[in-house]
Amino acid sequence: MDSKQQITNLIQKLRNISGAGILDCKKALEESNFDIDKALILLRERGITKALSKSERVANNGIIAAYIHAGDKIGVLLEINCETDFVARTDEFKKLAKEICLQIAACNPKWIKKEDVPQSVLEQEKEIYKKQLLQDEKNKSKPHSVIEKIVEGRIEKFYEETCLLEQPYIRDTQGKQKVKDLILEAISKLGENISIKRFTRYVLGEE
Repeated sequence: MDSKQQITNLIQKLRNISGAGILDCKKALEESNFDIDKALILLRERGITKALSKSERVANNGIIAAYIHAGDKIGVLLEINCETDFVARTDEFKKLAKEICLQIAACNPKWIKKEDVPQSVLEQEKEIYKKQLLQDEKNKSKPHSVIEKIVEGRIEKFYEETCLLEQPYIRDTQGKQKVKDLILEAISKLGENISIKRFTRYVLGEE
């Protein structure tokens, strides 16, 4: 990565997500070849992050947010939790809830996080991807390990399409920020753990 401005932007983004200092963020990015997800893991391993340490605290307060999309044909109900009623009443928290409702309405996630995906569904997806790959003659001679690696890559894409926290945030035109990053930024700003408990997406005419 050559652009100083790109590096500066990455450092700032990592600071917003983690709550760590500039030098710690810069060092973690350099060591991870400027992969922000890997840098965040390094910061967590070193116990530097502030936002993620808050994610271990219990969030028993929060709000039920509702959103009806233009045209009145798509609706969303969301339970989003925080630690105190004080934070639940803030404009920042309510704005976050609205943004996540918009995300759900637009992108139709099936689950909240990777861990929520049933193992049976994952196995089925892997089998489908393998069969698709092996239909191409050029893939039949590839080692099993290579095929497995390609399948794992497609599973990551599957997570991005179906798991709310893994989805690219709809307002990030570059597609680099995920919904989980948006929540971590809010944790850093508000100083409390924030979690998504559940959601329901309604579409007119669907059961």
